Amino acid sequence: MNPVPALTPHLKQLRLSGILDSLEARNRQAIESKLAYTEFLGLLIEDEVARREQKKFATRLRRAAFRTNKTLDQFEFDRLPQLNRALVHDLAAGRYLTERAPVLIVGPCGTGKSHLAQALGHSAVRQGVDVAFATCANLTASLNAARATGGYERKLANLARVPLLIIDDFGLKPLRPPADEDLHELIAERYETTSTIVTSNLDLPEWDQAFPANRLLASATLDRLRHNAYCLVLDGTSYRAPKPLPATSKSRLANTTKSPHP
Repeated sequence: MNPVPALTPHLKQLRLSGILDSLEARNRQAIESKLAYTEFLGLLIEDEVARREQKKFATRLRRAAFRTNKTLDQFEFDRLPQLNRALVHDLAAGRYLTERAPVLIVGPCGTGKSHLAQALGHSAVRQGVDVAFATCANLTASLNAARATGGYERKLANLARVPLLIIDDFGLKPLRPPADEDLHELIAERYETTSTIVTSNLDLPEWDQAFPANRLLASATLDRLRHNAYCLVLDGTSYRAPKPLPATSKSRLANTTKSPHP
């Protein structure tokens, strides 16, 4: 007699219905390999644990809201020979998370700052850490929008509690009031309690330029970000450079754009 129909409601009641996905295959394996009952049960439990961990990982990955699914394996270290590769892998292992330290990633456009930040975030997700990713502009806009609906304090508290917050493209646009104050409040709330990764096209000494309306606020914010921070400098050419045209295409393009002689 097939026991699955009778087992199904009980497994659902115990929130173990995922066992049904592998029950038939594991039962066949147990018969063919003459496994003991405890070995068969152990395999089913291992399957359920793996399924739950994968579900948690997928949920954390979705909540992180990465722009792309970038991992460290995909990062082109060879383009940046001066980058401290050992430090990058050490960061990926998560020590900065236990230290609650910031990570600051700077470099010209197209050198892979966002990729590297998201790759570190992806590694953190795999380690069971909740992550939130946003551009600086979107982050401050979301805080301002929450203010308009009376939810600013709750929004700020939620962002302050995220174990790893990744702020991309800091300094790409000047921070005007109230965005500068909102970012300061968020960084102050997270200071030495959670980890924050920040990417920027600006060199570190230029970061105060992002706060044109209030340099005192800039100093207070950046002091907290720089304290005990790990710094990664990406110095290289942009990987977004256009591919060269074939010689025939260049010749054809030159002929079509050449001005006729009078």
